[in-house]
Amino acid sequence: MKKNFDTTSLIGMLLMGGILVWIIYFNKPTEEELEAQEKAKAEQLQQEKAAAESQVNTTTLEEQALPASDSLRTIALQNKLGSFAYSGSLPSAKDGATTTVSNDLMDITVSNKGGYITEIKLLQHLTYDSIPVYLIKDGNSVFNMSFSTTDNRNLNTKDLYFEPTVTNNGDNKVLSMKLKVSGNEYLEYRYELKKGDYMLDFGLRSQGLSNTFNSSNPMRLQWDFKGMRHARSMSYENRYTRLTYEYEGNKTDKLSPAGDDDEIEKDLSWMNYRQHFFSSMLLSDTPFKEAKLFSRDLLKEADDRDEKTIYTKEYKADLLLETKNGELDYAMNMYYGPTDYKIFKTYDRNLDEAMPLGWGIFGFLNKYLVIPFFGFLSGFLPAGIAIIVMTIVIKLFLSPVQYKQYTSQAKMKILKPEIAEIAAKYKDNAMKKQQETMALYSKAGASPAAGCLPALLQIPVFYALFTFFPSAFDLRGESFLWANDLSSYDQIAKLPFEIPFYGDHVSLFPILAAVTIFFSMRLTTGNQQMQAPTQEGMPDMSKMMKYMMYFSPLLMLVFFNKYASGLSLYYFISNLLTIGIILVIKKFIIDEEKIRAKIETKKAQPKKKGRFAKKMQEMMEQAEKQQKARGK
Repeated sequence: MKKNFDTTSLIGMLLMGGILVWIIYFNKPTEEELEAQEKAKAEQLQQEKAAAESQVNTTTLEEQALPASDSLRTIALQNKLGSFAYSGSLPSAKDGATTTVSNDLMDITVSNKGGYITEIKLLQHLTYDSIPVYLIKDGNSVFNMSFSTTDNRNLNTKDLYFEPTVTNNGDNKVLSMKLKVSGNEYLEYRYELKKGDYMLDFGLRSQGLSNTFNSSNPMRLQWDFKGMRHARSMSYENRYTRLTYEYEGNKTDKLSPAGDDDEIEKDLSWMNYRQHFFSSMLLSDTPFKEAKLFSRDLLKEADDRDEKTIYTKEYKADLLLETKNGELDYAMNMYYGPTDYKIFKTYDRNLDEAMPLGWGIFGFLNKYLVIPFFGFLSGFLPAGIAIIVMTIVIKLFLSPVQYKQYTSQAKMKILKPEIAEIAAKYKDNAMKKQQETMALYSKAGASPAAGCLPALLQIPVFYALFTFFPSAFDLRGESFLWANDLSSYDQIAKLPFEIPFYGDHVSLFPILAAVTIFFSMRLTTGNQQMQAPTQEGMPDMSKMMKYMMYFSPLLMLVFFNKYASGLSLYYFISNLLTIGIILVIKKFIIDEEKIRAKIETKKAQPKKKGRFAKKMQEMMEQAEKQQKARGK
């Protein structure tokens, strides 16, 4: 197909091109405008460049700021702590950070700062006001090791941060607290908590610190502790709150329970911050070469009535540590739990000496007779019934002694008229009167001392039980009749005022014990008043016994008002049984006519004098002759 040229289209295209050229030409910027545009562009490029440089500089400064801050902190820690600055840079170096480990008996909380125990909560025991027993809480215990370093710094672990690690050793929980110098150089406190045990394994050891410790300066372990209140009567609890310890092998001793006391001992193997029914102990397989011990009584008389009062005693111990090849390595134990004889005996470490069970024969009776027997009874009987049954058994066991005592009193009663005749006959000759009286005793087979000896034999049992009941952990929290707790007083009335020595309450068991001791003493004193008249130069025992008959119940009433109700219950039952035994012996067993007949029979029999009796008679006759000679 042949194409035709379109003249109209060509003219239109030329016209449009001309218009476009004209627009471009007439809208072209002037030289001034071109210069301004170039200047603006240059300024924009300069601003963008400056902004970019500023961003780069800011990033660089921020990146450098953190290392500079850490560096300054590290320098500050190094200036202060030297090699131990590493411990302060770890994530565990936080105030208030703690770790808690537990078994079925207690919860133990350990602080990162200081690495020591800051809380001990016993899970199976309550205080008098029914809250859990805490042995350590609210800063009442501070455990610290003070030492010097080779770069001439004196440091205390209580101010430094430990790194905690919790692991398991079989069924045991292990908490390792490490005060680090580097990743593998450290001082370690190692706590191992065993199931069903109040005793912790505690290790204090160092690794890689032989060049850090300055062993030429003494390193010391310090434990400051305040005993916390757990009982209703603080004064009674405080009486049995005491620092006890073992040293130089198996020697044991105690600081005074009243006032302030201190002691310096050698080779200390354990110490007990006893809080009556609960103990906080530190034991070491390697005895501490030197131990400085201190105790201070915090309780004032008014504090006993103030329920806000928390602490009873303050204890301090300062123990010398020794290094081996520049390192520390101590295998120790910590005990936090009941002051219970049965528990202490399981450890076979002489810990029963930490209990106030009496000395000598009294402690022997408690350890090997009273405690096992009461433990047997309380295993299947309520505590109150167990006390009554034990009292009955003890009184029956001592009844032959009481029978002997009463028989002797009956003999003296029968001989009283004859002794009175001798006294009247030889009233002007004391020596002769004494000779004839002794001769009558010898013929009749009687003696004033025979009535005293059985009474003396009962004293060890009496005192052993007096020390047993206040320390019997099995009584704690056990109720009987109106007594809510046999280890505390049995309050039946609260007084609106304080009576000196007596208190601000009324306990019933001491009242019952006081009434029964009055009647039991009246029965025995009545017999003694019918015995021989008072010898010349000798005190009037009948008057003394009469005074005691009124004074003893008064003492029982006043001083036992704050004592353990279990002890007052024992005395009440014991006195009741004494009254019953005396009445039975008097009415059904002893026949005074038969005793009189036996005396007459003995008097009729020739009495063969022993060598001692002959010697005594010769001495008395010689003294009589000398007296007569002086009379001339």
